[in-house]
Amino acid sequence: MLKSIAFRILIPLLSVGLIVQSLAAREAPGTDTLRPRVYRFSIREAIMPPAERKFNRAMEEADSMHADFILLTLDTYGGAVDVADRMRTRLLNSDAVTLVFIENNAASAGALISIACDSIFMKKEATIGAAVVVTGEGGAAGEKYQSYFREKFRATAQSTGRDPDIAEAMVNPDVYIPGVIDSGKILTLTAEDALKLGYCNRIVEREEDIFDYMHLENAEVIEFRLTAVDRIIRFLTDPVVSGLLITVIFFGIFFELQSPGIGFPLIAAISAAVLYFTPLYLDGLAENWEILIFVIGILLIAAEIFVIPGFGVAGISGIILTLGGLVLSLVQNVRFDFHGVPGGQISEAVTVVLLALLFTIALLFFLGSRLHSNPLTRALVFSDEEKAEHGYTSDLFTKDNPSGKTGVAMTDLRPGGKVQIGDEVYDAVTGGEYIEKGKKVTVLEARGYLLKVEEC
Repeated sequence: MLKSIAFRILIPLLSVGLIVQSLAAREAPGTDTLRPRVYRFSIREAIMPPAERKFNRAMEEADSMHADFILLTLDTYGGAVDVADRMRTRLLNSDAVTLVFIENNAASAGALISIACDSIFMKKEATIGAAVVVTGEGGAAGEKYQSYFREKFRATAQSTGRDPDIAEAMVNPDVYIPGVIDSGKILTLTAEDALKLGYCNRIVEREEDIFDYMHLENAEVIEFRLTAVDRIIRFLTDPVVSGLLITVIFFGIFFELQSPGIGFPLIAAISAAVLYFTPLYLDGLAENWEILIFVIGILLIAAEIFVIPGFGVAGISGIILTLGGLVLSLVQNVRFDFHGVPGGQISEAVTVVLLALLFTIALLFFLGSRLHSNPLTRALVFSDEEKAEHGYTSDLFTKDNPSGKTGVAMTDLRPGGKVQIGDEVYDAVTGGEYIEKGKKVTVLEARGYLLKVEEC
């Protein structure tokens, strides 16, 4: 009786245990019962911090999912040497089998990344090579940089079992390999040439062909997915969006200087600056010091307008620093070293900032007097009422003309401000000189609703 009861209890428990064990075996990575896992992602852009951020996240996900294979689809003309070196090192240290599919170009930094992979696959029209380090102006960088890059290519090729001389020939024009490359030229391999020289495992037309070749037809494929944050960063770093944000920054600063105090223009400028710099900082483009010189530039401009008489060194320096901070934040430089920066990146950054500045100036001219009359833009400008009971008047010419009269500067005139003539307060401007608050002034002439004055 007891034995029968025991069997009735133990058999179901054993059955549940076997089922749980079976399920655990299916979920445990690395066991023979698992289908091979392939993590797949692509880089079709310059090898710069945005690409590196995407690459690092993909590699981290592949590691966390215990991927057996990593398949990188690549199409790039190159990029920053330091970024390519970090990506190359991570590929060499990966526990997964790394595969690269070159769709069209794997030039310069792209070639280094490709050689770091265990297997290289190419479309028949693809090329790999041409890895001379260039400066920001497009010329060849100094020997120090070339030597560093040559050794990286040789070491990478040796690590992945490829001919290091072929790899060096992609960087060094002095390498001569009979039947492959003459001295004085940089090596670029077609898919056919790469296949013959061991720099391509197979010429394929699509990724599915790679799965067939590697016997991964039944593999579990995990695709890289952009997060919402990635999409927002990509949107905000688009040159058009960056230009519009710069325009908002300029607009906000301009209108805030017209009506000092914390208001909508200042909030708009700060918000635009945060949206401009934050994604660039996350992508590794904007450095702390570049953001700092932008802030210092704004402070210098404000000091020139509200504190320092006239317009001189502080104002000019502020403009240069402000524009410089905006431009440098778009460029992948290391301090003032531009050797790894692609030739067109600096000119593109300058173009984006200058076009935004010109667009701002054009809008200011176009809007003009419409700002006060348009309800959509009225909030941008100072609109406090200057009532007669407070001593203000706009009815200048129905009363005695104040020309020739003397009065007192109610505010600092630099060169614009307020003056009191008798019992009336007027807007006034000097001929460019600075007049301190409290100084006596003489009215030279009345221009519309504005008095031109000079210090007595």
